[in-house]
Formats: sequence, structure tokens, C-alpha cells
Amino acid sequence: MATVNETDFSDIYIIPDGTAYIWGRKTPSGLVQVQPDDYDEFYQTVKDTYDGSNPSYLVKYKGLNYRVERTVTLDGQQYCARKMPHTVPDINKLGIEEKLLNYLKSLSGCAGLILLAGTTGSGKTTTLSALLREFLIRDGGYAFTLEDPVEMPLDGTYHTVNGELGICKQMTPPGGSWEAGLKSMLRSKPRYVYLGEIRDPEIASEALRAAISGHLVLSTIHASTVTDAIQSIVKYAAATGISEEMAFDLVGNGILAVLHQTLVGVPKRAQLEYVFANPDPTKGDQVRGIVKSGKMNLSTTIEAQRIRLSRGISLWDK
Repeated sequence: MATVNETDFSDIYIIPDGTAYIWGRKTPSGLVQVQPDDYDEFYQTVKDTYDGSNPSYLVKYKGLNYRVERTVTLDGQQYCARKMPHTVPDINKLGIEEKLLNYLKSLSGCAGLILLAGTTGSGKTTTLSALLREFLIRDGGYAFTLEDPVEMPLDGTYHTVNGELGICKQMTPPGGSWEAGLKSMLRSKPRYVYLGEIRDPEIASEALRAAISGHLVLSTIHASTVTDAIQSIVKYAAATGISEEMAFDLVGNGILAVLHQTLVGVPKRAQLEYVFANPDPTKGDQVRGIVKSGKMNLSTTIEAQRIRLSRGISLWDK
């Protein structure tokens, strides 16, 4: 049989007795048992790499990175290892609708927060990493990522279409502190800031402040809809001690795009619901106004923007 790296899977599930399973591909969720030739070596590496602190960690195995989540069940330790690609995928090959994709690409010169929501395993990291790669190839500039663990191989130099360069450096939170890591990143004056996930009040507030201060910030959040994503980041911001009214205002000023992704079909492709704020914050904008009001009745606006994009009509009045 093939090696672990050669076996075709996204996630490999290892239960406490050491048995491994991957998606069987015949149904949306069915699993099959696997035993790659070097499985024992891989399994030992997964176990040995865990340092006793963070249950989410990076495993480097024979040239490939795996993001591992370790959980403790009634029967013992269980692992889910996600295989990361050698390279960041081309965003043009993720199955995103063309007119939406072109608009996302056009945001490379803007400031604000691009927030991508979805459930675990919905491809958020892949899509957002591919978008950052596209920005670096189009316009160059300096990008910094803060991730725990580091997932996609974004670190490196990018040659732009106009002959200039883009540079990306990746880091993990120093001492486990996302807030300290983000503050350190911003002192380097990056053009792009990529945060692996908004998961607590401090990082949400710092991300929004970075977005308002002229950076293009990209991050993910666990949420089931676009509206839920906005409400979640508002709750995080309010938990820092500011009023809910101020939190809605902060989010309204900071957002540039909020998207929700699911994976559909076989092979799977990204399907996105979205809402965009006007890249020019000095101009009137219905989305920012709705968010600042706290009423969050965005369904009509989401549908209107979808129709305009599908018809090739500008989202913003000239």
C-alpha cells in the first residue's frame, strides 16, 4: 500500500486503539479503515510531537505538514491529523464563482477586515491562504501571519506581475499570547495581516483596530452564517469591556467583507455566501450602517449584492 503522504485523504482519524480511518468517498461522511506502509512510524511521530500543552499542534512528517488535534476520550488519546499541501492552492482552482472571485481579488489594495466563516473542515484556511497568495502575486508587499499551529506554506518570496516582490513571514503566538503576537506583527508595518482564527475578545479587538488603522486583515471564525459571524465578532469585541453599542460601531467601521463557506459536490468546491462593505469608508454604505445599528437585518442586502455581482453590476454607486 502507499505511504501516509501518498494516501489520498484530507483528514485521518486515529482512535485510541491506534486504528486509522479516512473518508471513503462513496458517501458524504462514510469512513474506511486504512493501514499505509509507514503508518506505525507516522502514528509514533504524531504521539511524540505532542508536548503536553496545546492540543492543536503541527507535525512535520517526511516533507509534509499535518495539523493535529488531540482529544482525550473515555478510552484514551484520539487524533485527527489534517494533511496540508506542499504549496498554497491557486485560488482560481477552488471553484469559486468567477465574478465573486474577481471582486475578492480587487480588494488587495484596500484596508479592513476580510472575515471568512464556516464550520470545522469547510476549507476556510485553504481559501483565505489562497486569497493572500493572490494578493502577494498581484500587488506584492509585506505580509505577516499569526497561526497556532502554522498550516499552509505561505512563508517566502512572491514575484509579482509587475516585476516587484511580495514577502510573507509566518509565526506562532509568542508564549501562547495572540494579543502579544499581533502587537509585535504590527510594529513591523505589514501590508497584510493574516490571523489563523479569531477565537477570543483580545484578538478580535486587535484585529479590528488593525483593520481600521489601514491594514488589510484576513481571518477566520467559526460561525454558521454571515450574520452569525458578525454577531460573534461583536460579542468578542464587547467582552473586552466596551459597550455593545461601541462594539457594533467598531465592527461596522472595521469590516470590509464577511463570507461564509461550505464545501459542496464531489470533488468538493467552495460555495460562498457574502456581504461586502464599501472599500471607501468615507462614502455612505448600507452594510456599515446596518451593522452599526445593531439590528443585523442583512438578508435583503446579501441577496441584492449577490444579484448585482452575478449581473456584472458594480456594488457601489459611482
